[in-house]
Amino acid sequence: MSLLSDLLNLDLSETTEKIIAEYVWVGGSGMDLRSKARTISGPVSDPSKLPKWNYDGSSTGQAPGEDSEVILYPQAIFRDPFRRGKNILVMCDTYTPAGEPIPTNKRHAAAKIFSHPDVAAEEPWYGIEQEYTLLQKNVKWPMGWPTGGYPGPQGPYYCGVGADKAFGRDIVDAHYKSCLYAGINISGINGEVMPGQWEFQVGPAVGISAGDELWMARYILERITEIAGVVLSFDPKPIQGDWNGAGAHTNYSTKSMRKEGGFEVIKKAIEKLGHRHKEHIAAYGEGNERRLTGRHETADINSFKWGVANRGASVRVGRDTEREGKGYFEDRRPASNMDPYIVTSMIAETTILGKH
Repeated sequence: MSLLSDLLNLDLSETTEKIIAEYVWVGGSGMDLRSKARTISGPVSDPSKLPKWNYDGSSTGQAPGEDSEVILYPQAIFRDPFRRGKNILVMCDTYTPAGEPIPTNKRHAAAKIFSHPDVAAEEPWYGIEQEYTLLQKNVKWPMGWPTGGYPGPQGPYYCGVGADKAFGRDIVDAHYKSCLYAGINISGINGEVMPGQWEFQVGPAVGISAGDELWMARYILERITEIAGVVLSFDPKPIQGDWNGAGAHTNYSTKSMRKEGGFEVIKKAIEKLGHRHKEHIAAYGEGNERRLTGRHETADINSFKWGVANRGASVRVGRDTEREGKGYFEDRRPASNMDPYIVTSMIAETTILGKH
């Protein structure tokens, strides 16, 4: 008699050419991920060869009930670590039946910025450090914390090892391997300063692919926590008080910054970011004012400052970049719940296209 796990692990290639494609999109809150699956006649590696699809936008907060159809446009394909074989995960964006991007489709505008000749010529690279918190399912309290109580103060948990310091490592490692399997350029993981909080890094990724890869990495993590019976939180300050918040530090460089003399280009770019500080903050995630207080390795939300190796700055330049006179910088302002399409394209728009 077959067990459920046996059936879940059936190898479809033994009996059919058909594959399963899981279409993934961002829902109406701008942070909720949705997905549904369909059968495709054979393996596909080019998203333009996949059919468009539709869904009921009135059930995701993206369309009215009397005109509820939203169309999914496949944009990026990843291998499916859950179904494996030749099955795929498909990152999609969302349009009206007339072909207009719906308001929550932030990818469309980002793709326009990245396809601008001046931006494309600079080959913007991104590395995004995604922090998140694992919560106990029934009490919505961080993993490893006593119910209704608090653990010992911060200090031993960052990159910590041991049953009293690291909570949820099996989820973290499952996610790491799943992202590598999927073809996401995940570059590392670590335990964070607050217990129950972790980080993964995606990049370097060029242009629009940074957003596609980060959203799909979030989707895979959400699916793994679903299996584990744990709640995933991207709240930028999940616990008030003397506990670190959660951010999505965004590392960035252009071709000019990576060349000899690039440090001067970096300084000019940072100056441009300072001129648009308010606009960037407004677009860098909800609830960020609870995180950017000037404490816990953050700069105050109302001020802009940069520095070398300064984790209390809005923008940090690494010692290596200063020493070599070229490289990259880190925008430390984005919150953990930021939209990577908005953040990556806005940095390019401000620093390359010089939008004021």
